[in-house]
Amino acid sequence: MTTPPAHDVHAAWLPPEAFRAIGSRRVFVSGSGTVRDEVAQACAQYGGSVVSGEGPVDLVLAVSTAEPLPAVAQAVQGTAGEDGFVFARHDGVTVVLADDPAGLLYGLFHVVRLGESAFGAARPAELHRPATRRRMVDHWDNVDVHPVMGQVERGYSGGSIFWRDGGLRDDLTRVRAYGRLLAASGINAISVNNVNVHATEAHLLTDRLGDVAAIADELRPYGIRVHLSVNFASPIALGGLPSADPLDEGVREWWARATERVYETIPDFGGYVVKADSEGQPGPFAYERTHADGANMLADALAPFGGVVHWRAFVYNHRQDWRDRSTDRARAAHDHFAPLDGRFRDNAILQVKYGPMDFQTREPVSPVIAAMPGTSLAVELQVTQEYTGQQRHVCYLPPQWSEILAFRPWGPGGRAVADVATGGGGLVAVSNVGDDPYWTGHPLAQANLYAFGRLAWDPRLDPAAILDEWIDLTFVPVTNVDPGPLRRTLHAMMDGSWRTYERYTAPLGVGFMVRPGHHYGPDVDGYEYTPWGTYHFADRDGVGVDRTRASGTGFTGQYPQPWSEVYESPEQCPDELLLFFHHVPYEHVLHDGTTVIQHIYDTHFAGVEEVAEARLSWEKLAGAVDPALHDRVRELLDEQLRCAEEWRDQVNTYFFRKSGVPDARGRRIH
Repeated sequence: MTTPPAHDVHAAWLPPEAFRAIGSRRVFVSGSGTVRDEVAQACAQYGGSVVSGEGPVDLVLAVSTAEPLPAVAQAVQGTAGEDGFVFARHDGVTVVLADDPAGLLYGLFHVVRLGESAFGAARPAELHRPATRRRMVDHWDNVDVHPVMGQVERGYSGGSIFWRDGGLRDDLTRVRAYGRLLAASGINAISVNNVNVHATEAHLLTDRLGDVAAIADELRPYGIRVHLSVNFASPIALGGLPSADPLDEGVREWWARATERVYETIPDFGGYVVKADSEGQPGPFAYERTHADGANMLADALAPFGGVVHWRAFVYNHRQDWRDRSTDRARAAHDHFAPLDGRFRDNAILQVKYGPMDFQTREPVSPVIAAMPGTSLAVELQVTQEYTGQQRHVCYLPPQWSEILAFRPWGPGGRAVADVATGGGGLVAVSNVGDDPYWTGHPLAQANLYAFGRLAWDPRLDPAAILDEWIDLTFVPVTNVDPGPLRRTLHAMMDGSWRTYERYTAPLGVGFMVRPGHHYGPDVDGYEYTPWGTYHFADRDGVGVDRTRASGTGFTGQYPQPWSEVYESPEQCPDELLLFFHHVPYEHVLHDGTTVIQHIYDTHFAGVEEVAEARLSWEKLAGAVDPALHDRVRELLDEQLRCAEEWRDQVNTYFFRKSGVPDARGRRIH
């Protein structure tokens, strides 16, 4: 596969050219620090200057309490608040004022995004504040290379940017560059290790804490706070205690002391991330305690220092008997956590996957999000494309995320998922970054990470507008070159790519149908007779999972009205989720008038055609983008087309053989 030279790490959405508008002007910057360093570097490259408050100035970047402020800045009104900034264009000067250094940093990157337009017509003061206090990325990176999952679990971009050969990387230059990219998209927190905490990683809490501190030092200049995934059984594994019972005073004292040492080493440490009683990870169930008991123990240890614990709600039976249709993995999180609403500490954040299963291409919003009004919830998304093409396929995910964030669990007049997240624990995503020269393996997958940060800052943003931002930053237009063709091509390839991927993979919300283990490519029955609870129940008569109250697992009853009734009814259920909630005949007629079986055939043929069109569109950009990047994307599109054809042929053939119903259009099915 074509790559840039090993020493050449792609600049992603912060190439030097993106700073031309700032760097060619006279800029007043208050104080010292990261913003001044960024501006000074840009000015050195593009002929501008960092000036004092006296004399002509084109741009003011200042903390509101700075003295002296240029007179033009004093005329700009507004209280920015934590991480916020005020932006204005007044008397021919662009002004950014913030109440804290982080806000000023975000204001700087706002000007970078605007480019020359930041220095155009007058603008009244605009207040920019993040909708969520924590905008967080979880890294599933292993210090030691795991024999099955490798260096980065479910990562598709090479090794870890933090860890190598069982320890911290010698050169952390790239970590600092990563912090800069995150800050430019609005992200302000990361966890640096896998939620599946293995033996070596457990020691990051104690004798290897210095490694975490070194990472924090690199990220701090860009306002990124470090969090750590911890093993619930650490008092046993690291402290030699006989128990990890969260109500045991000795255990609680151990965590209090360990946490105090963490903050002595990293004063701005963010907190802990915990996966407990899930997929083999230890947890409070071993002591007949609840998840609230476990989370509160860690919350109490963190509270004196202002830290938080993110307690993941991904808890289910992964040793299910496939013969038992009464056990439903989709029910598990609600069954475990809804009864605990109101019992978690204020600094305990329940981290809930957006859907009830596992980051599928299509699944309903998790009912847990609506079931716990007395608990601080964070909504978890997956930027790394585990089930959406593994960064070998173009799959721009923000349209999916926007649908999730706009969903109103209580009906049209109720709050949206975004309101729950912004009023609670914020948004969290699983990272898609590795040590690949392009950061994300597929250069176009960079857009997903950038867009997550932007949506975490403001969930109301339009995914197409975010894509424009990313395109204009990543592929900075050359002077006198029309950026229109590049923009149009990338929009044609990316705007609908999530739905394209959905068309050629698992249909109508049924999910999975992937090759077990690595989860790449089709295997319709791959998980059908396994303990993982990921079934489609296709037989000669129909397909889908009956999750109704009337005859199925009762999962529909976990939703409030009106959705509990909508999902209960196959006539009202949205077609894209039909097979998630219902087992229906192949001849069941969808709302568009086609049958389920014909929909399967039509969408799988259409999805492949759309990938082929994207591949041809990209070919036409040869010469318009960097040749190495063009070659990388072209090779990946070749693989996407091959894989999409395999999905089409396996899924269509499987359901033709099950149903015996031919394609009404007479296309070839094997």
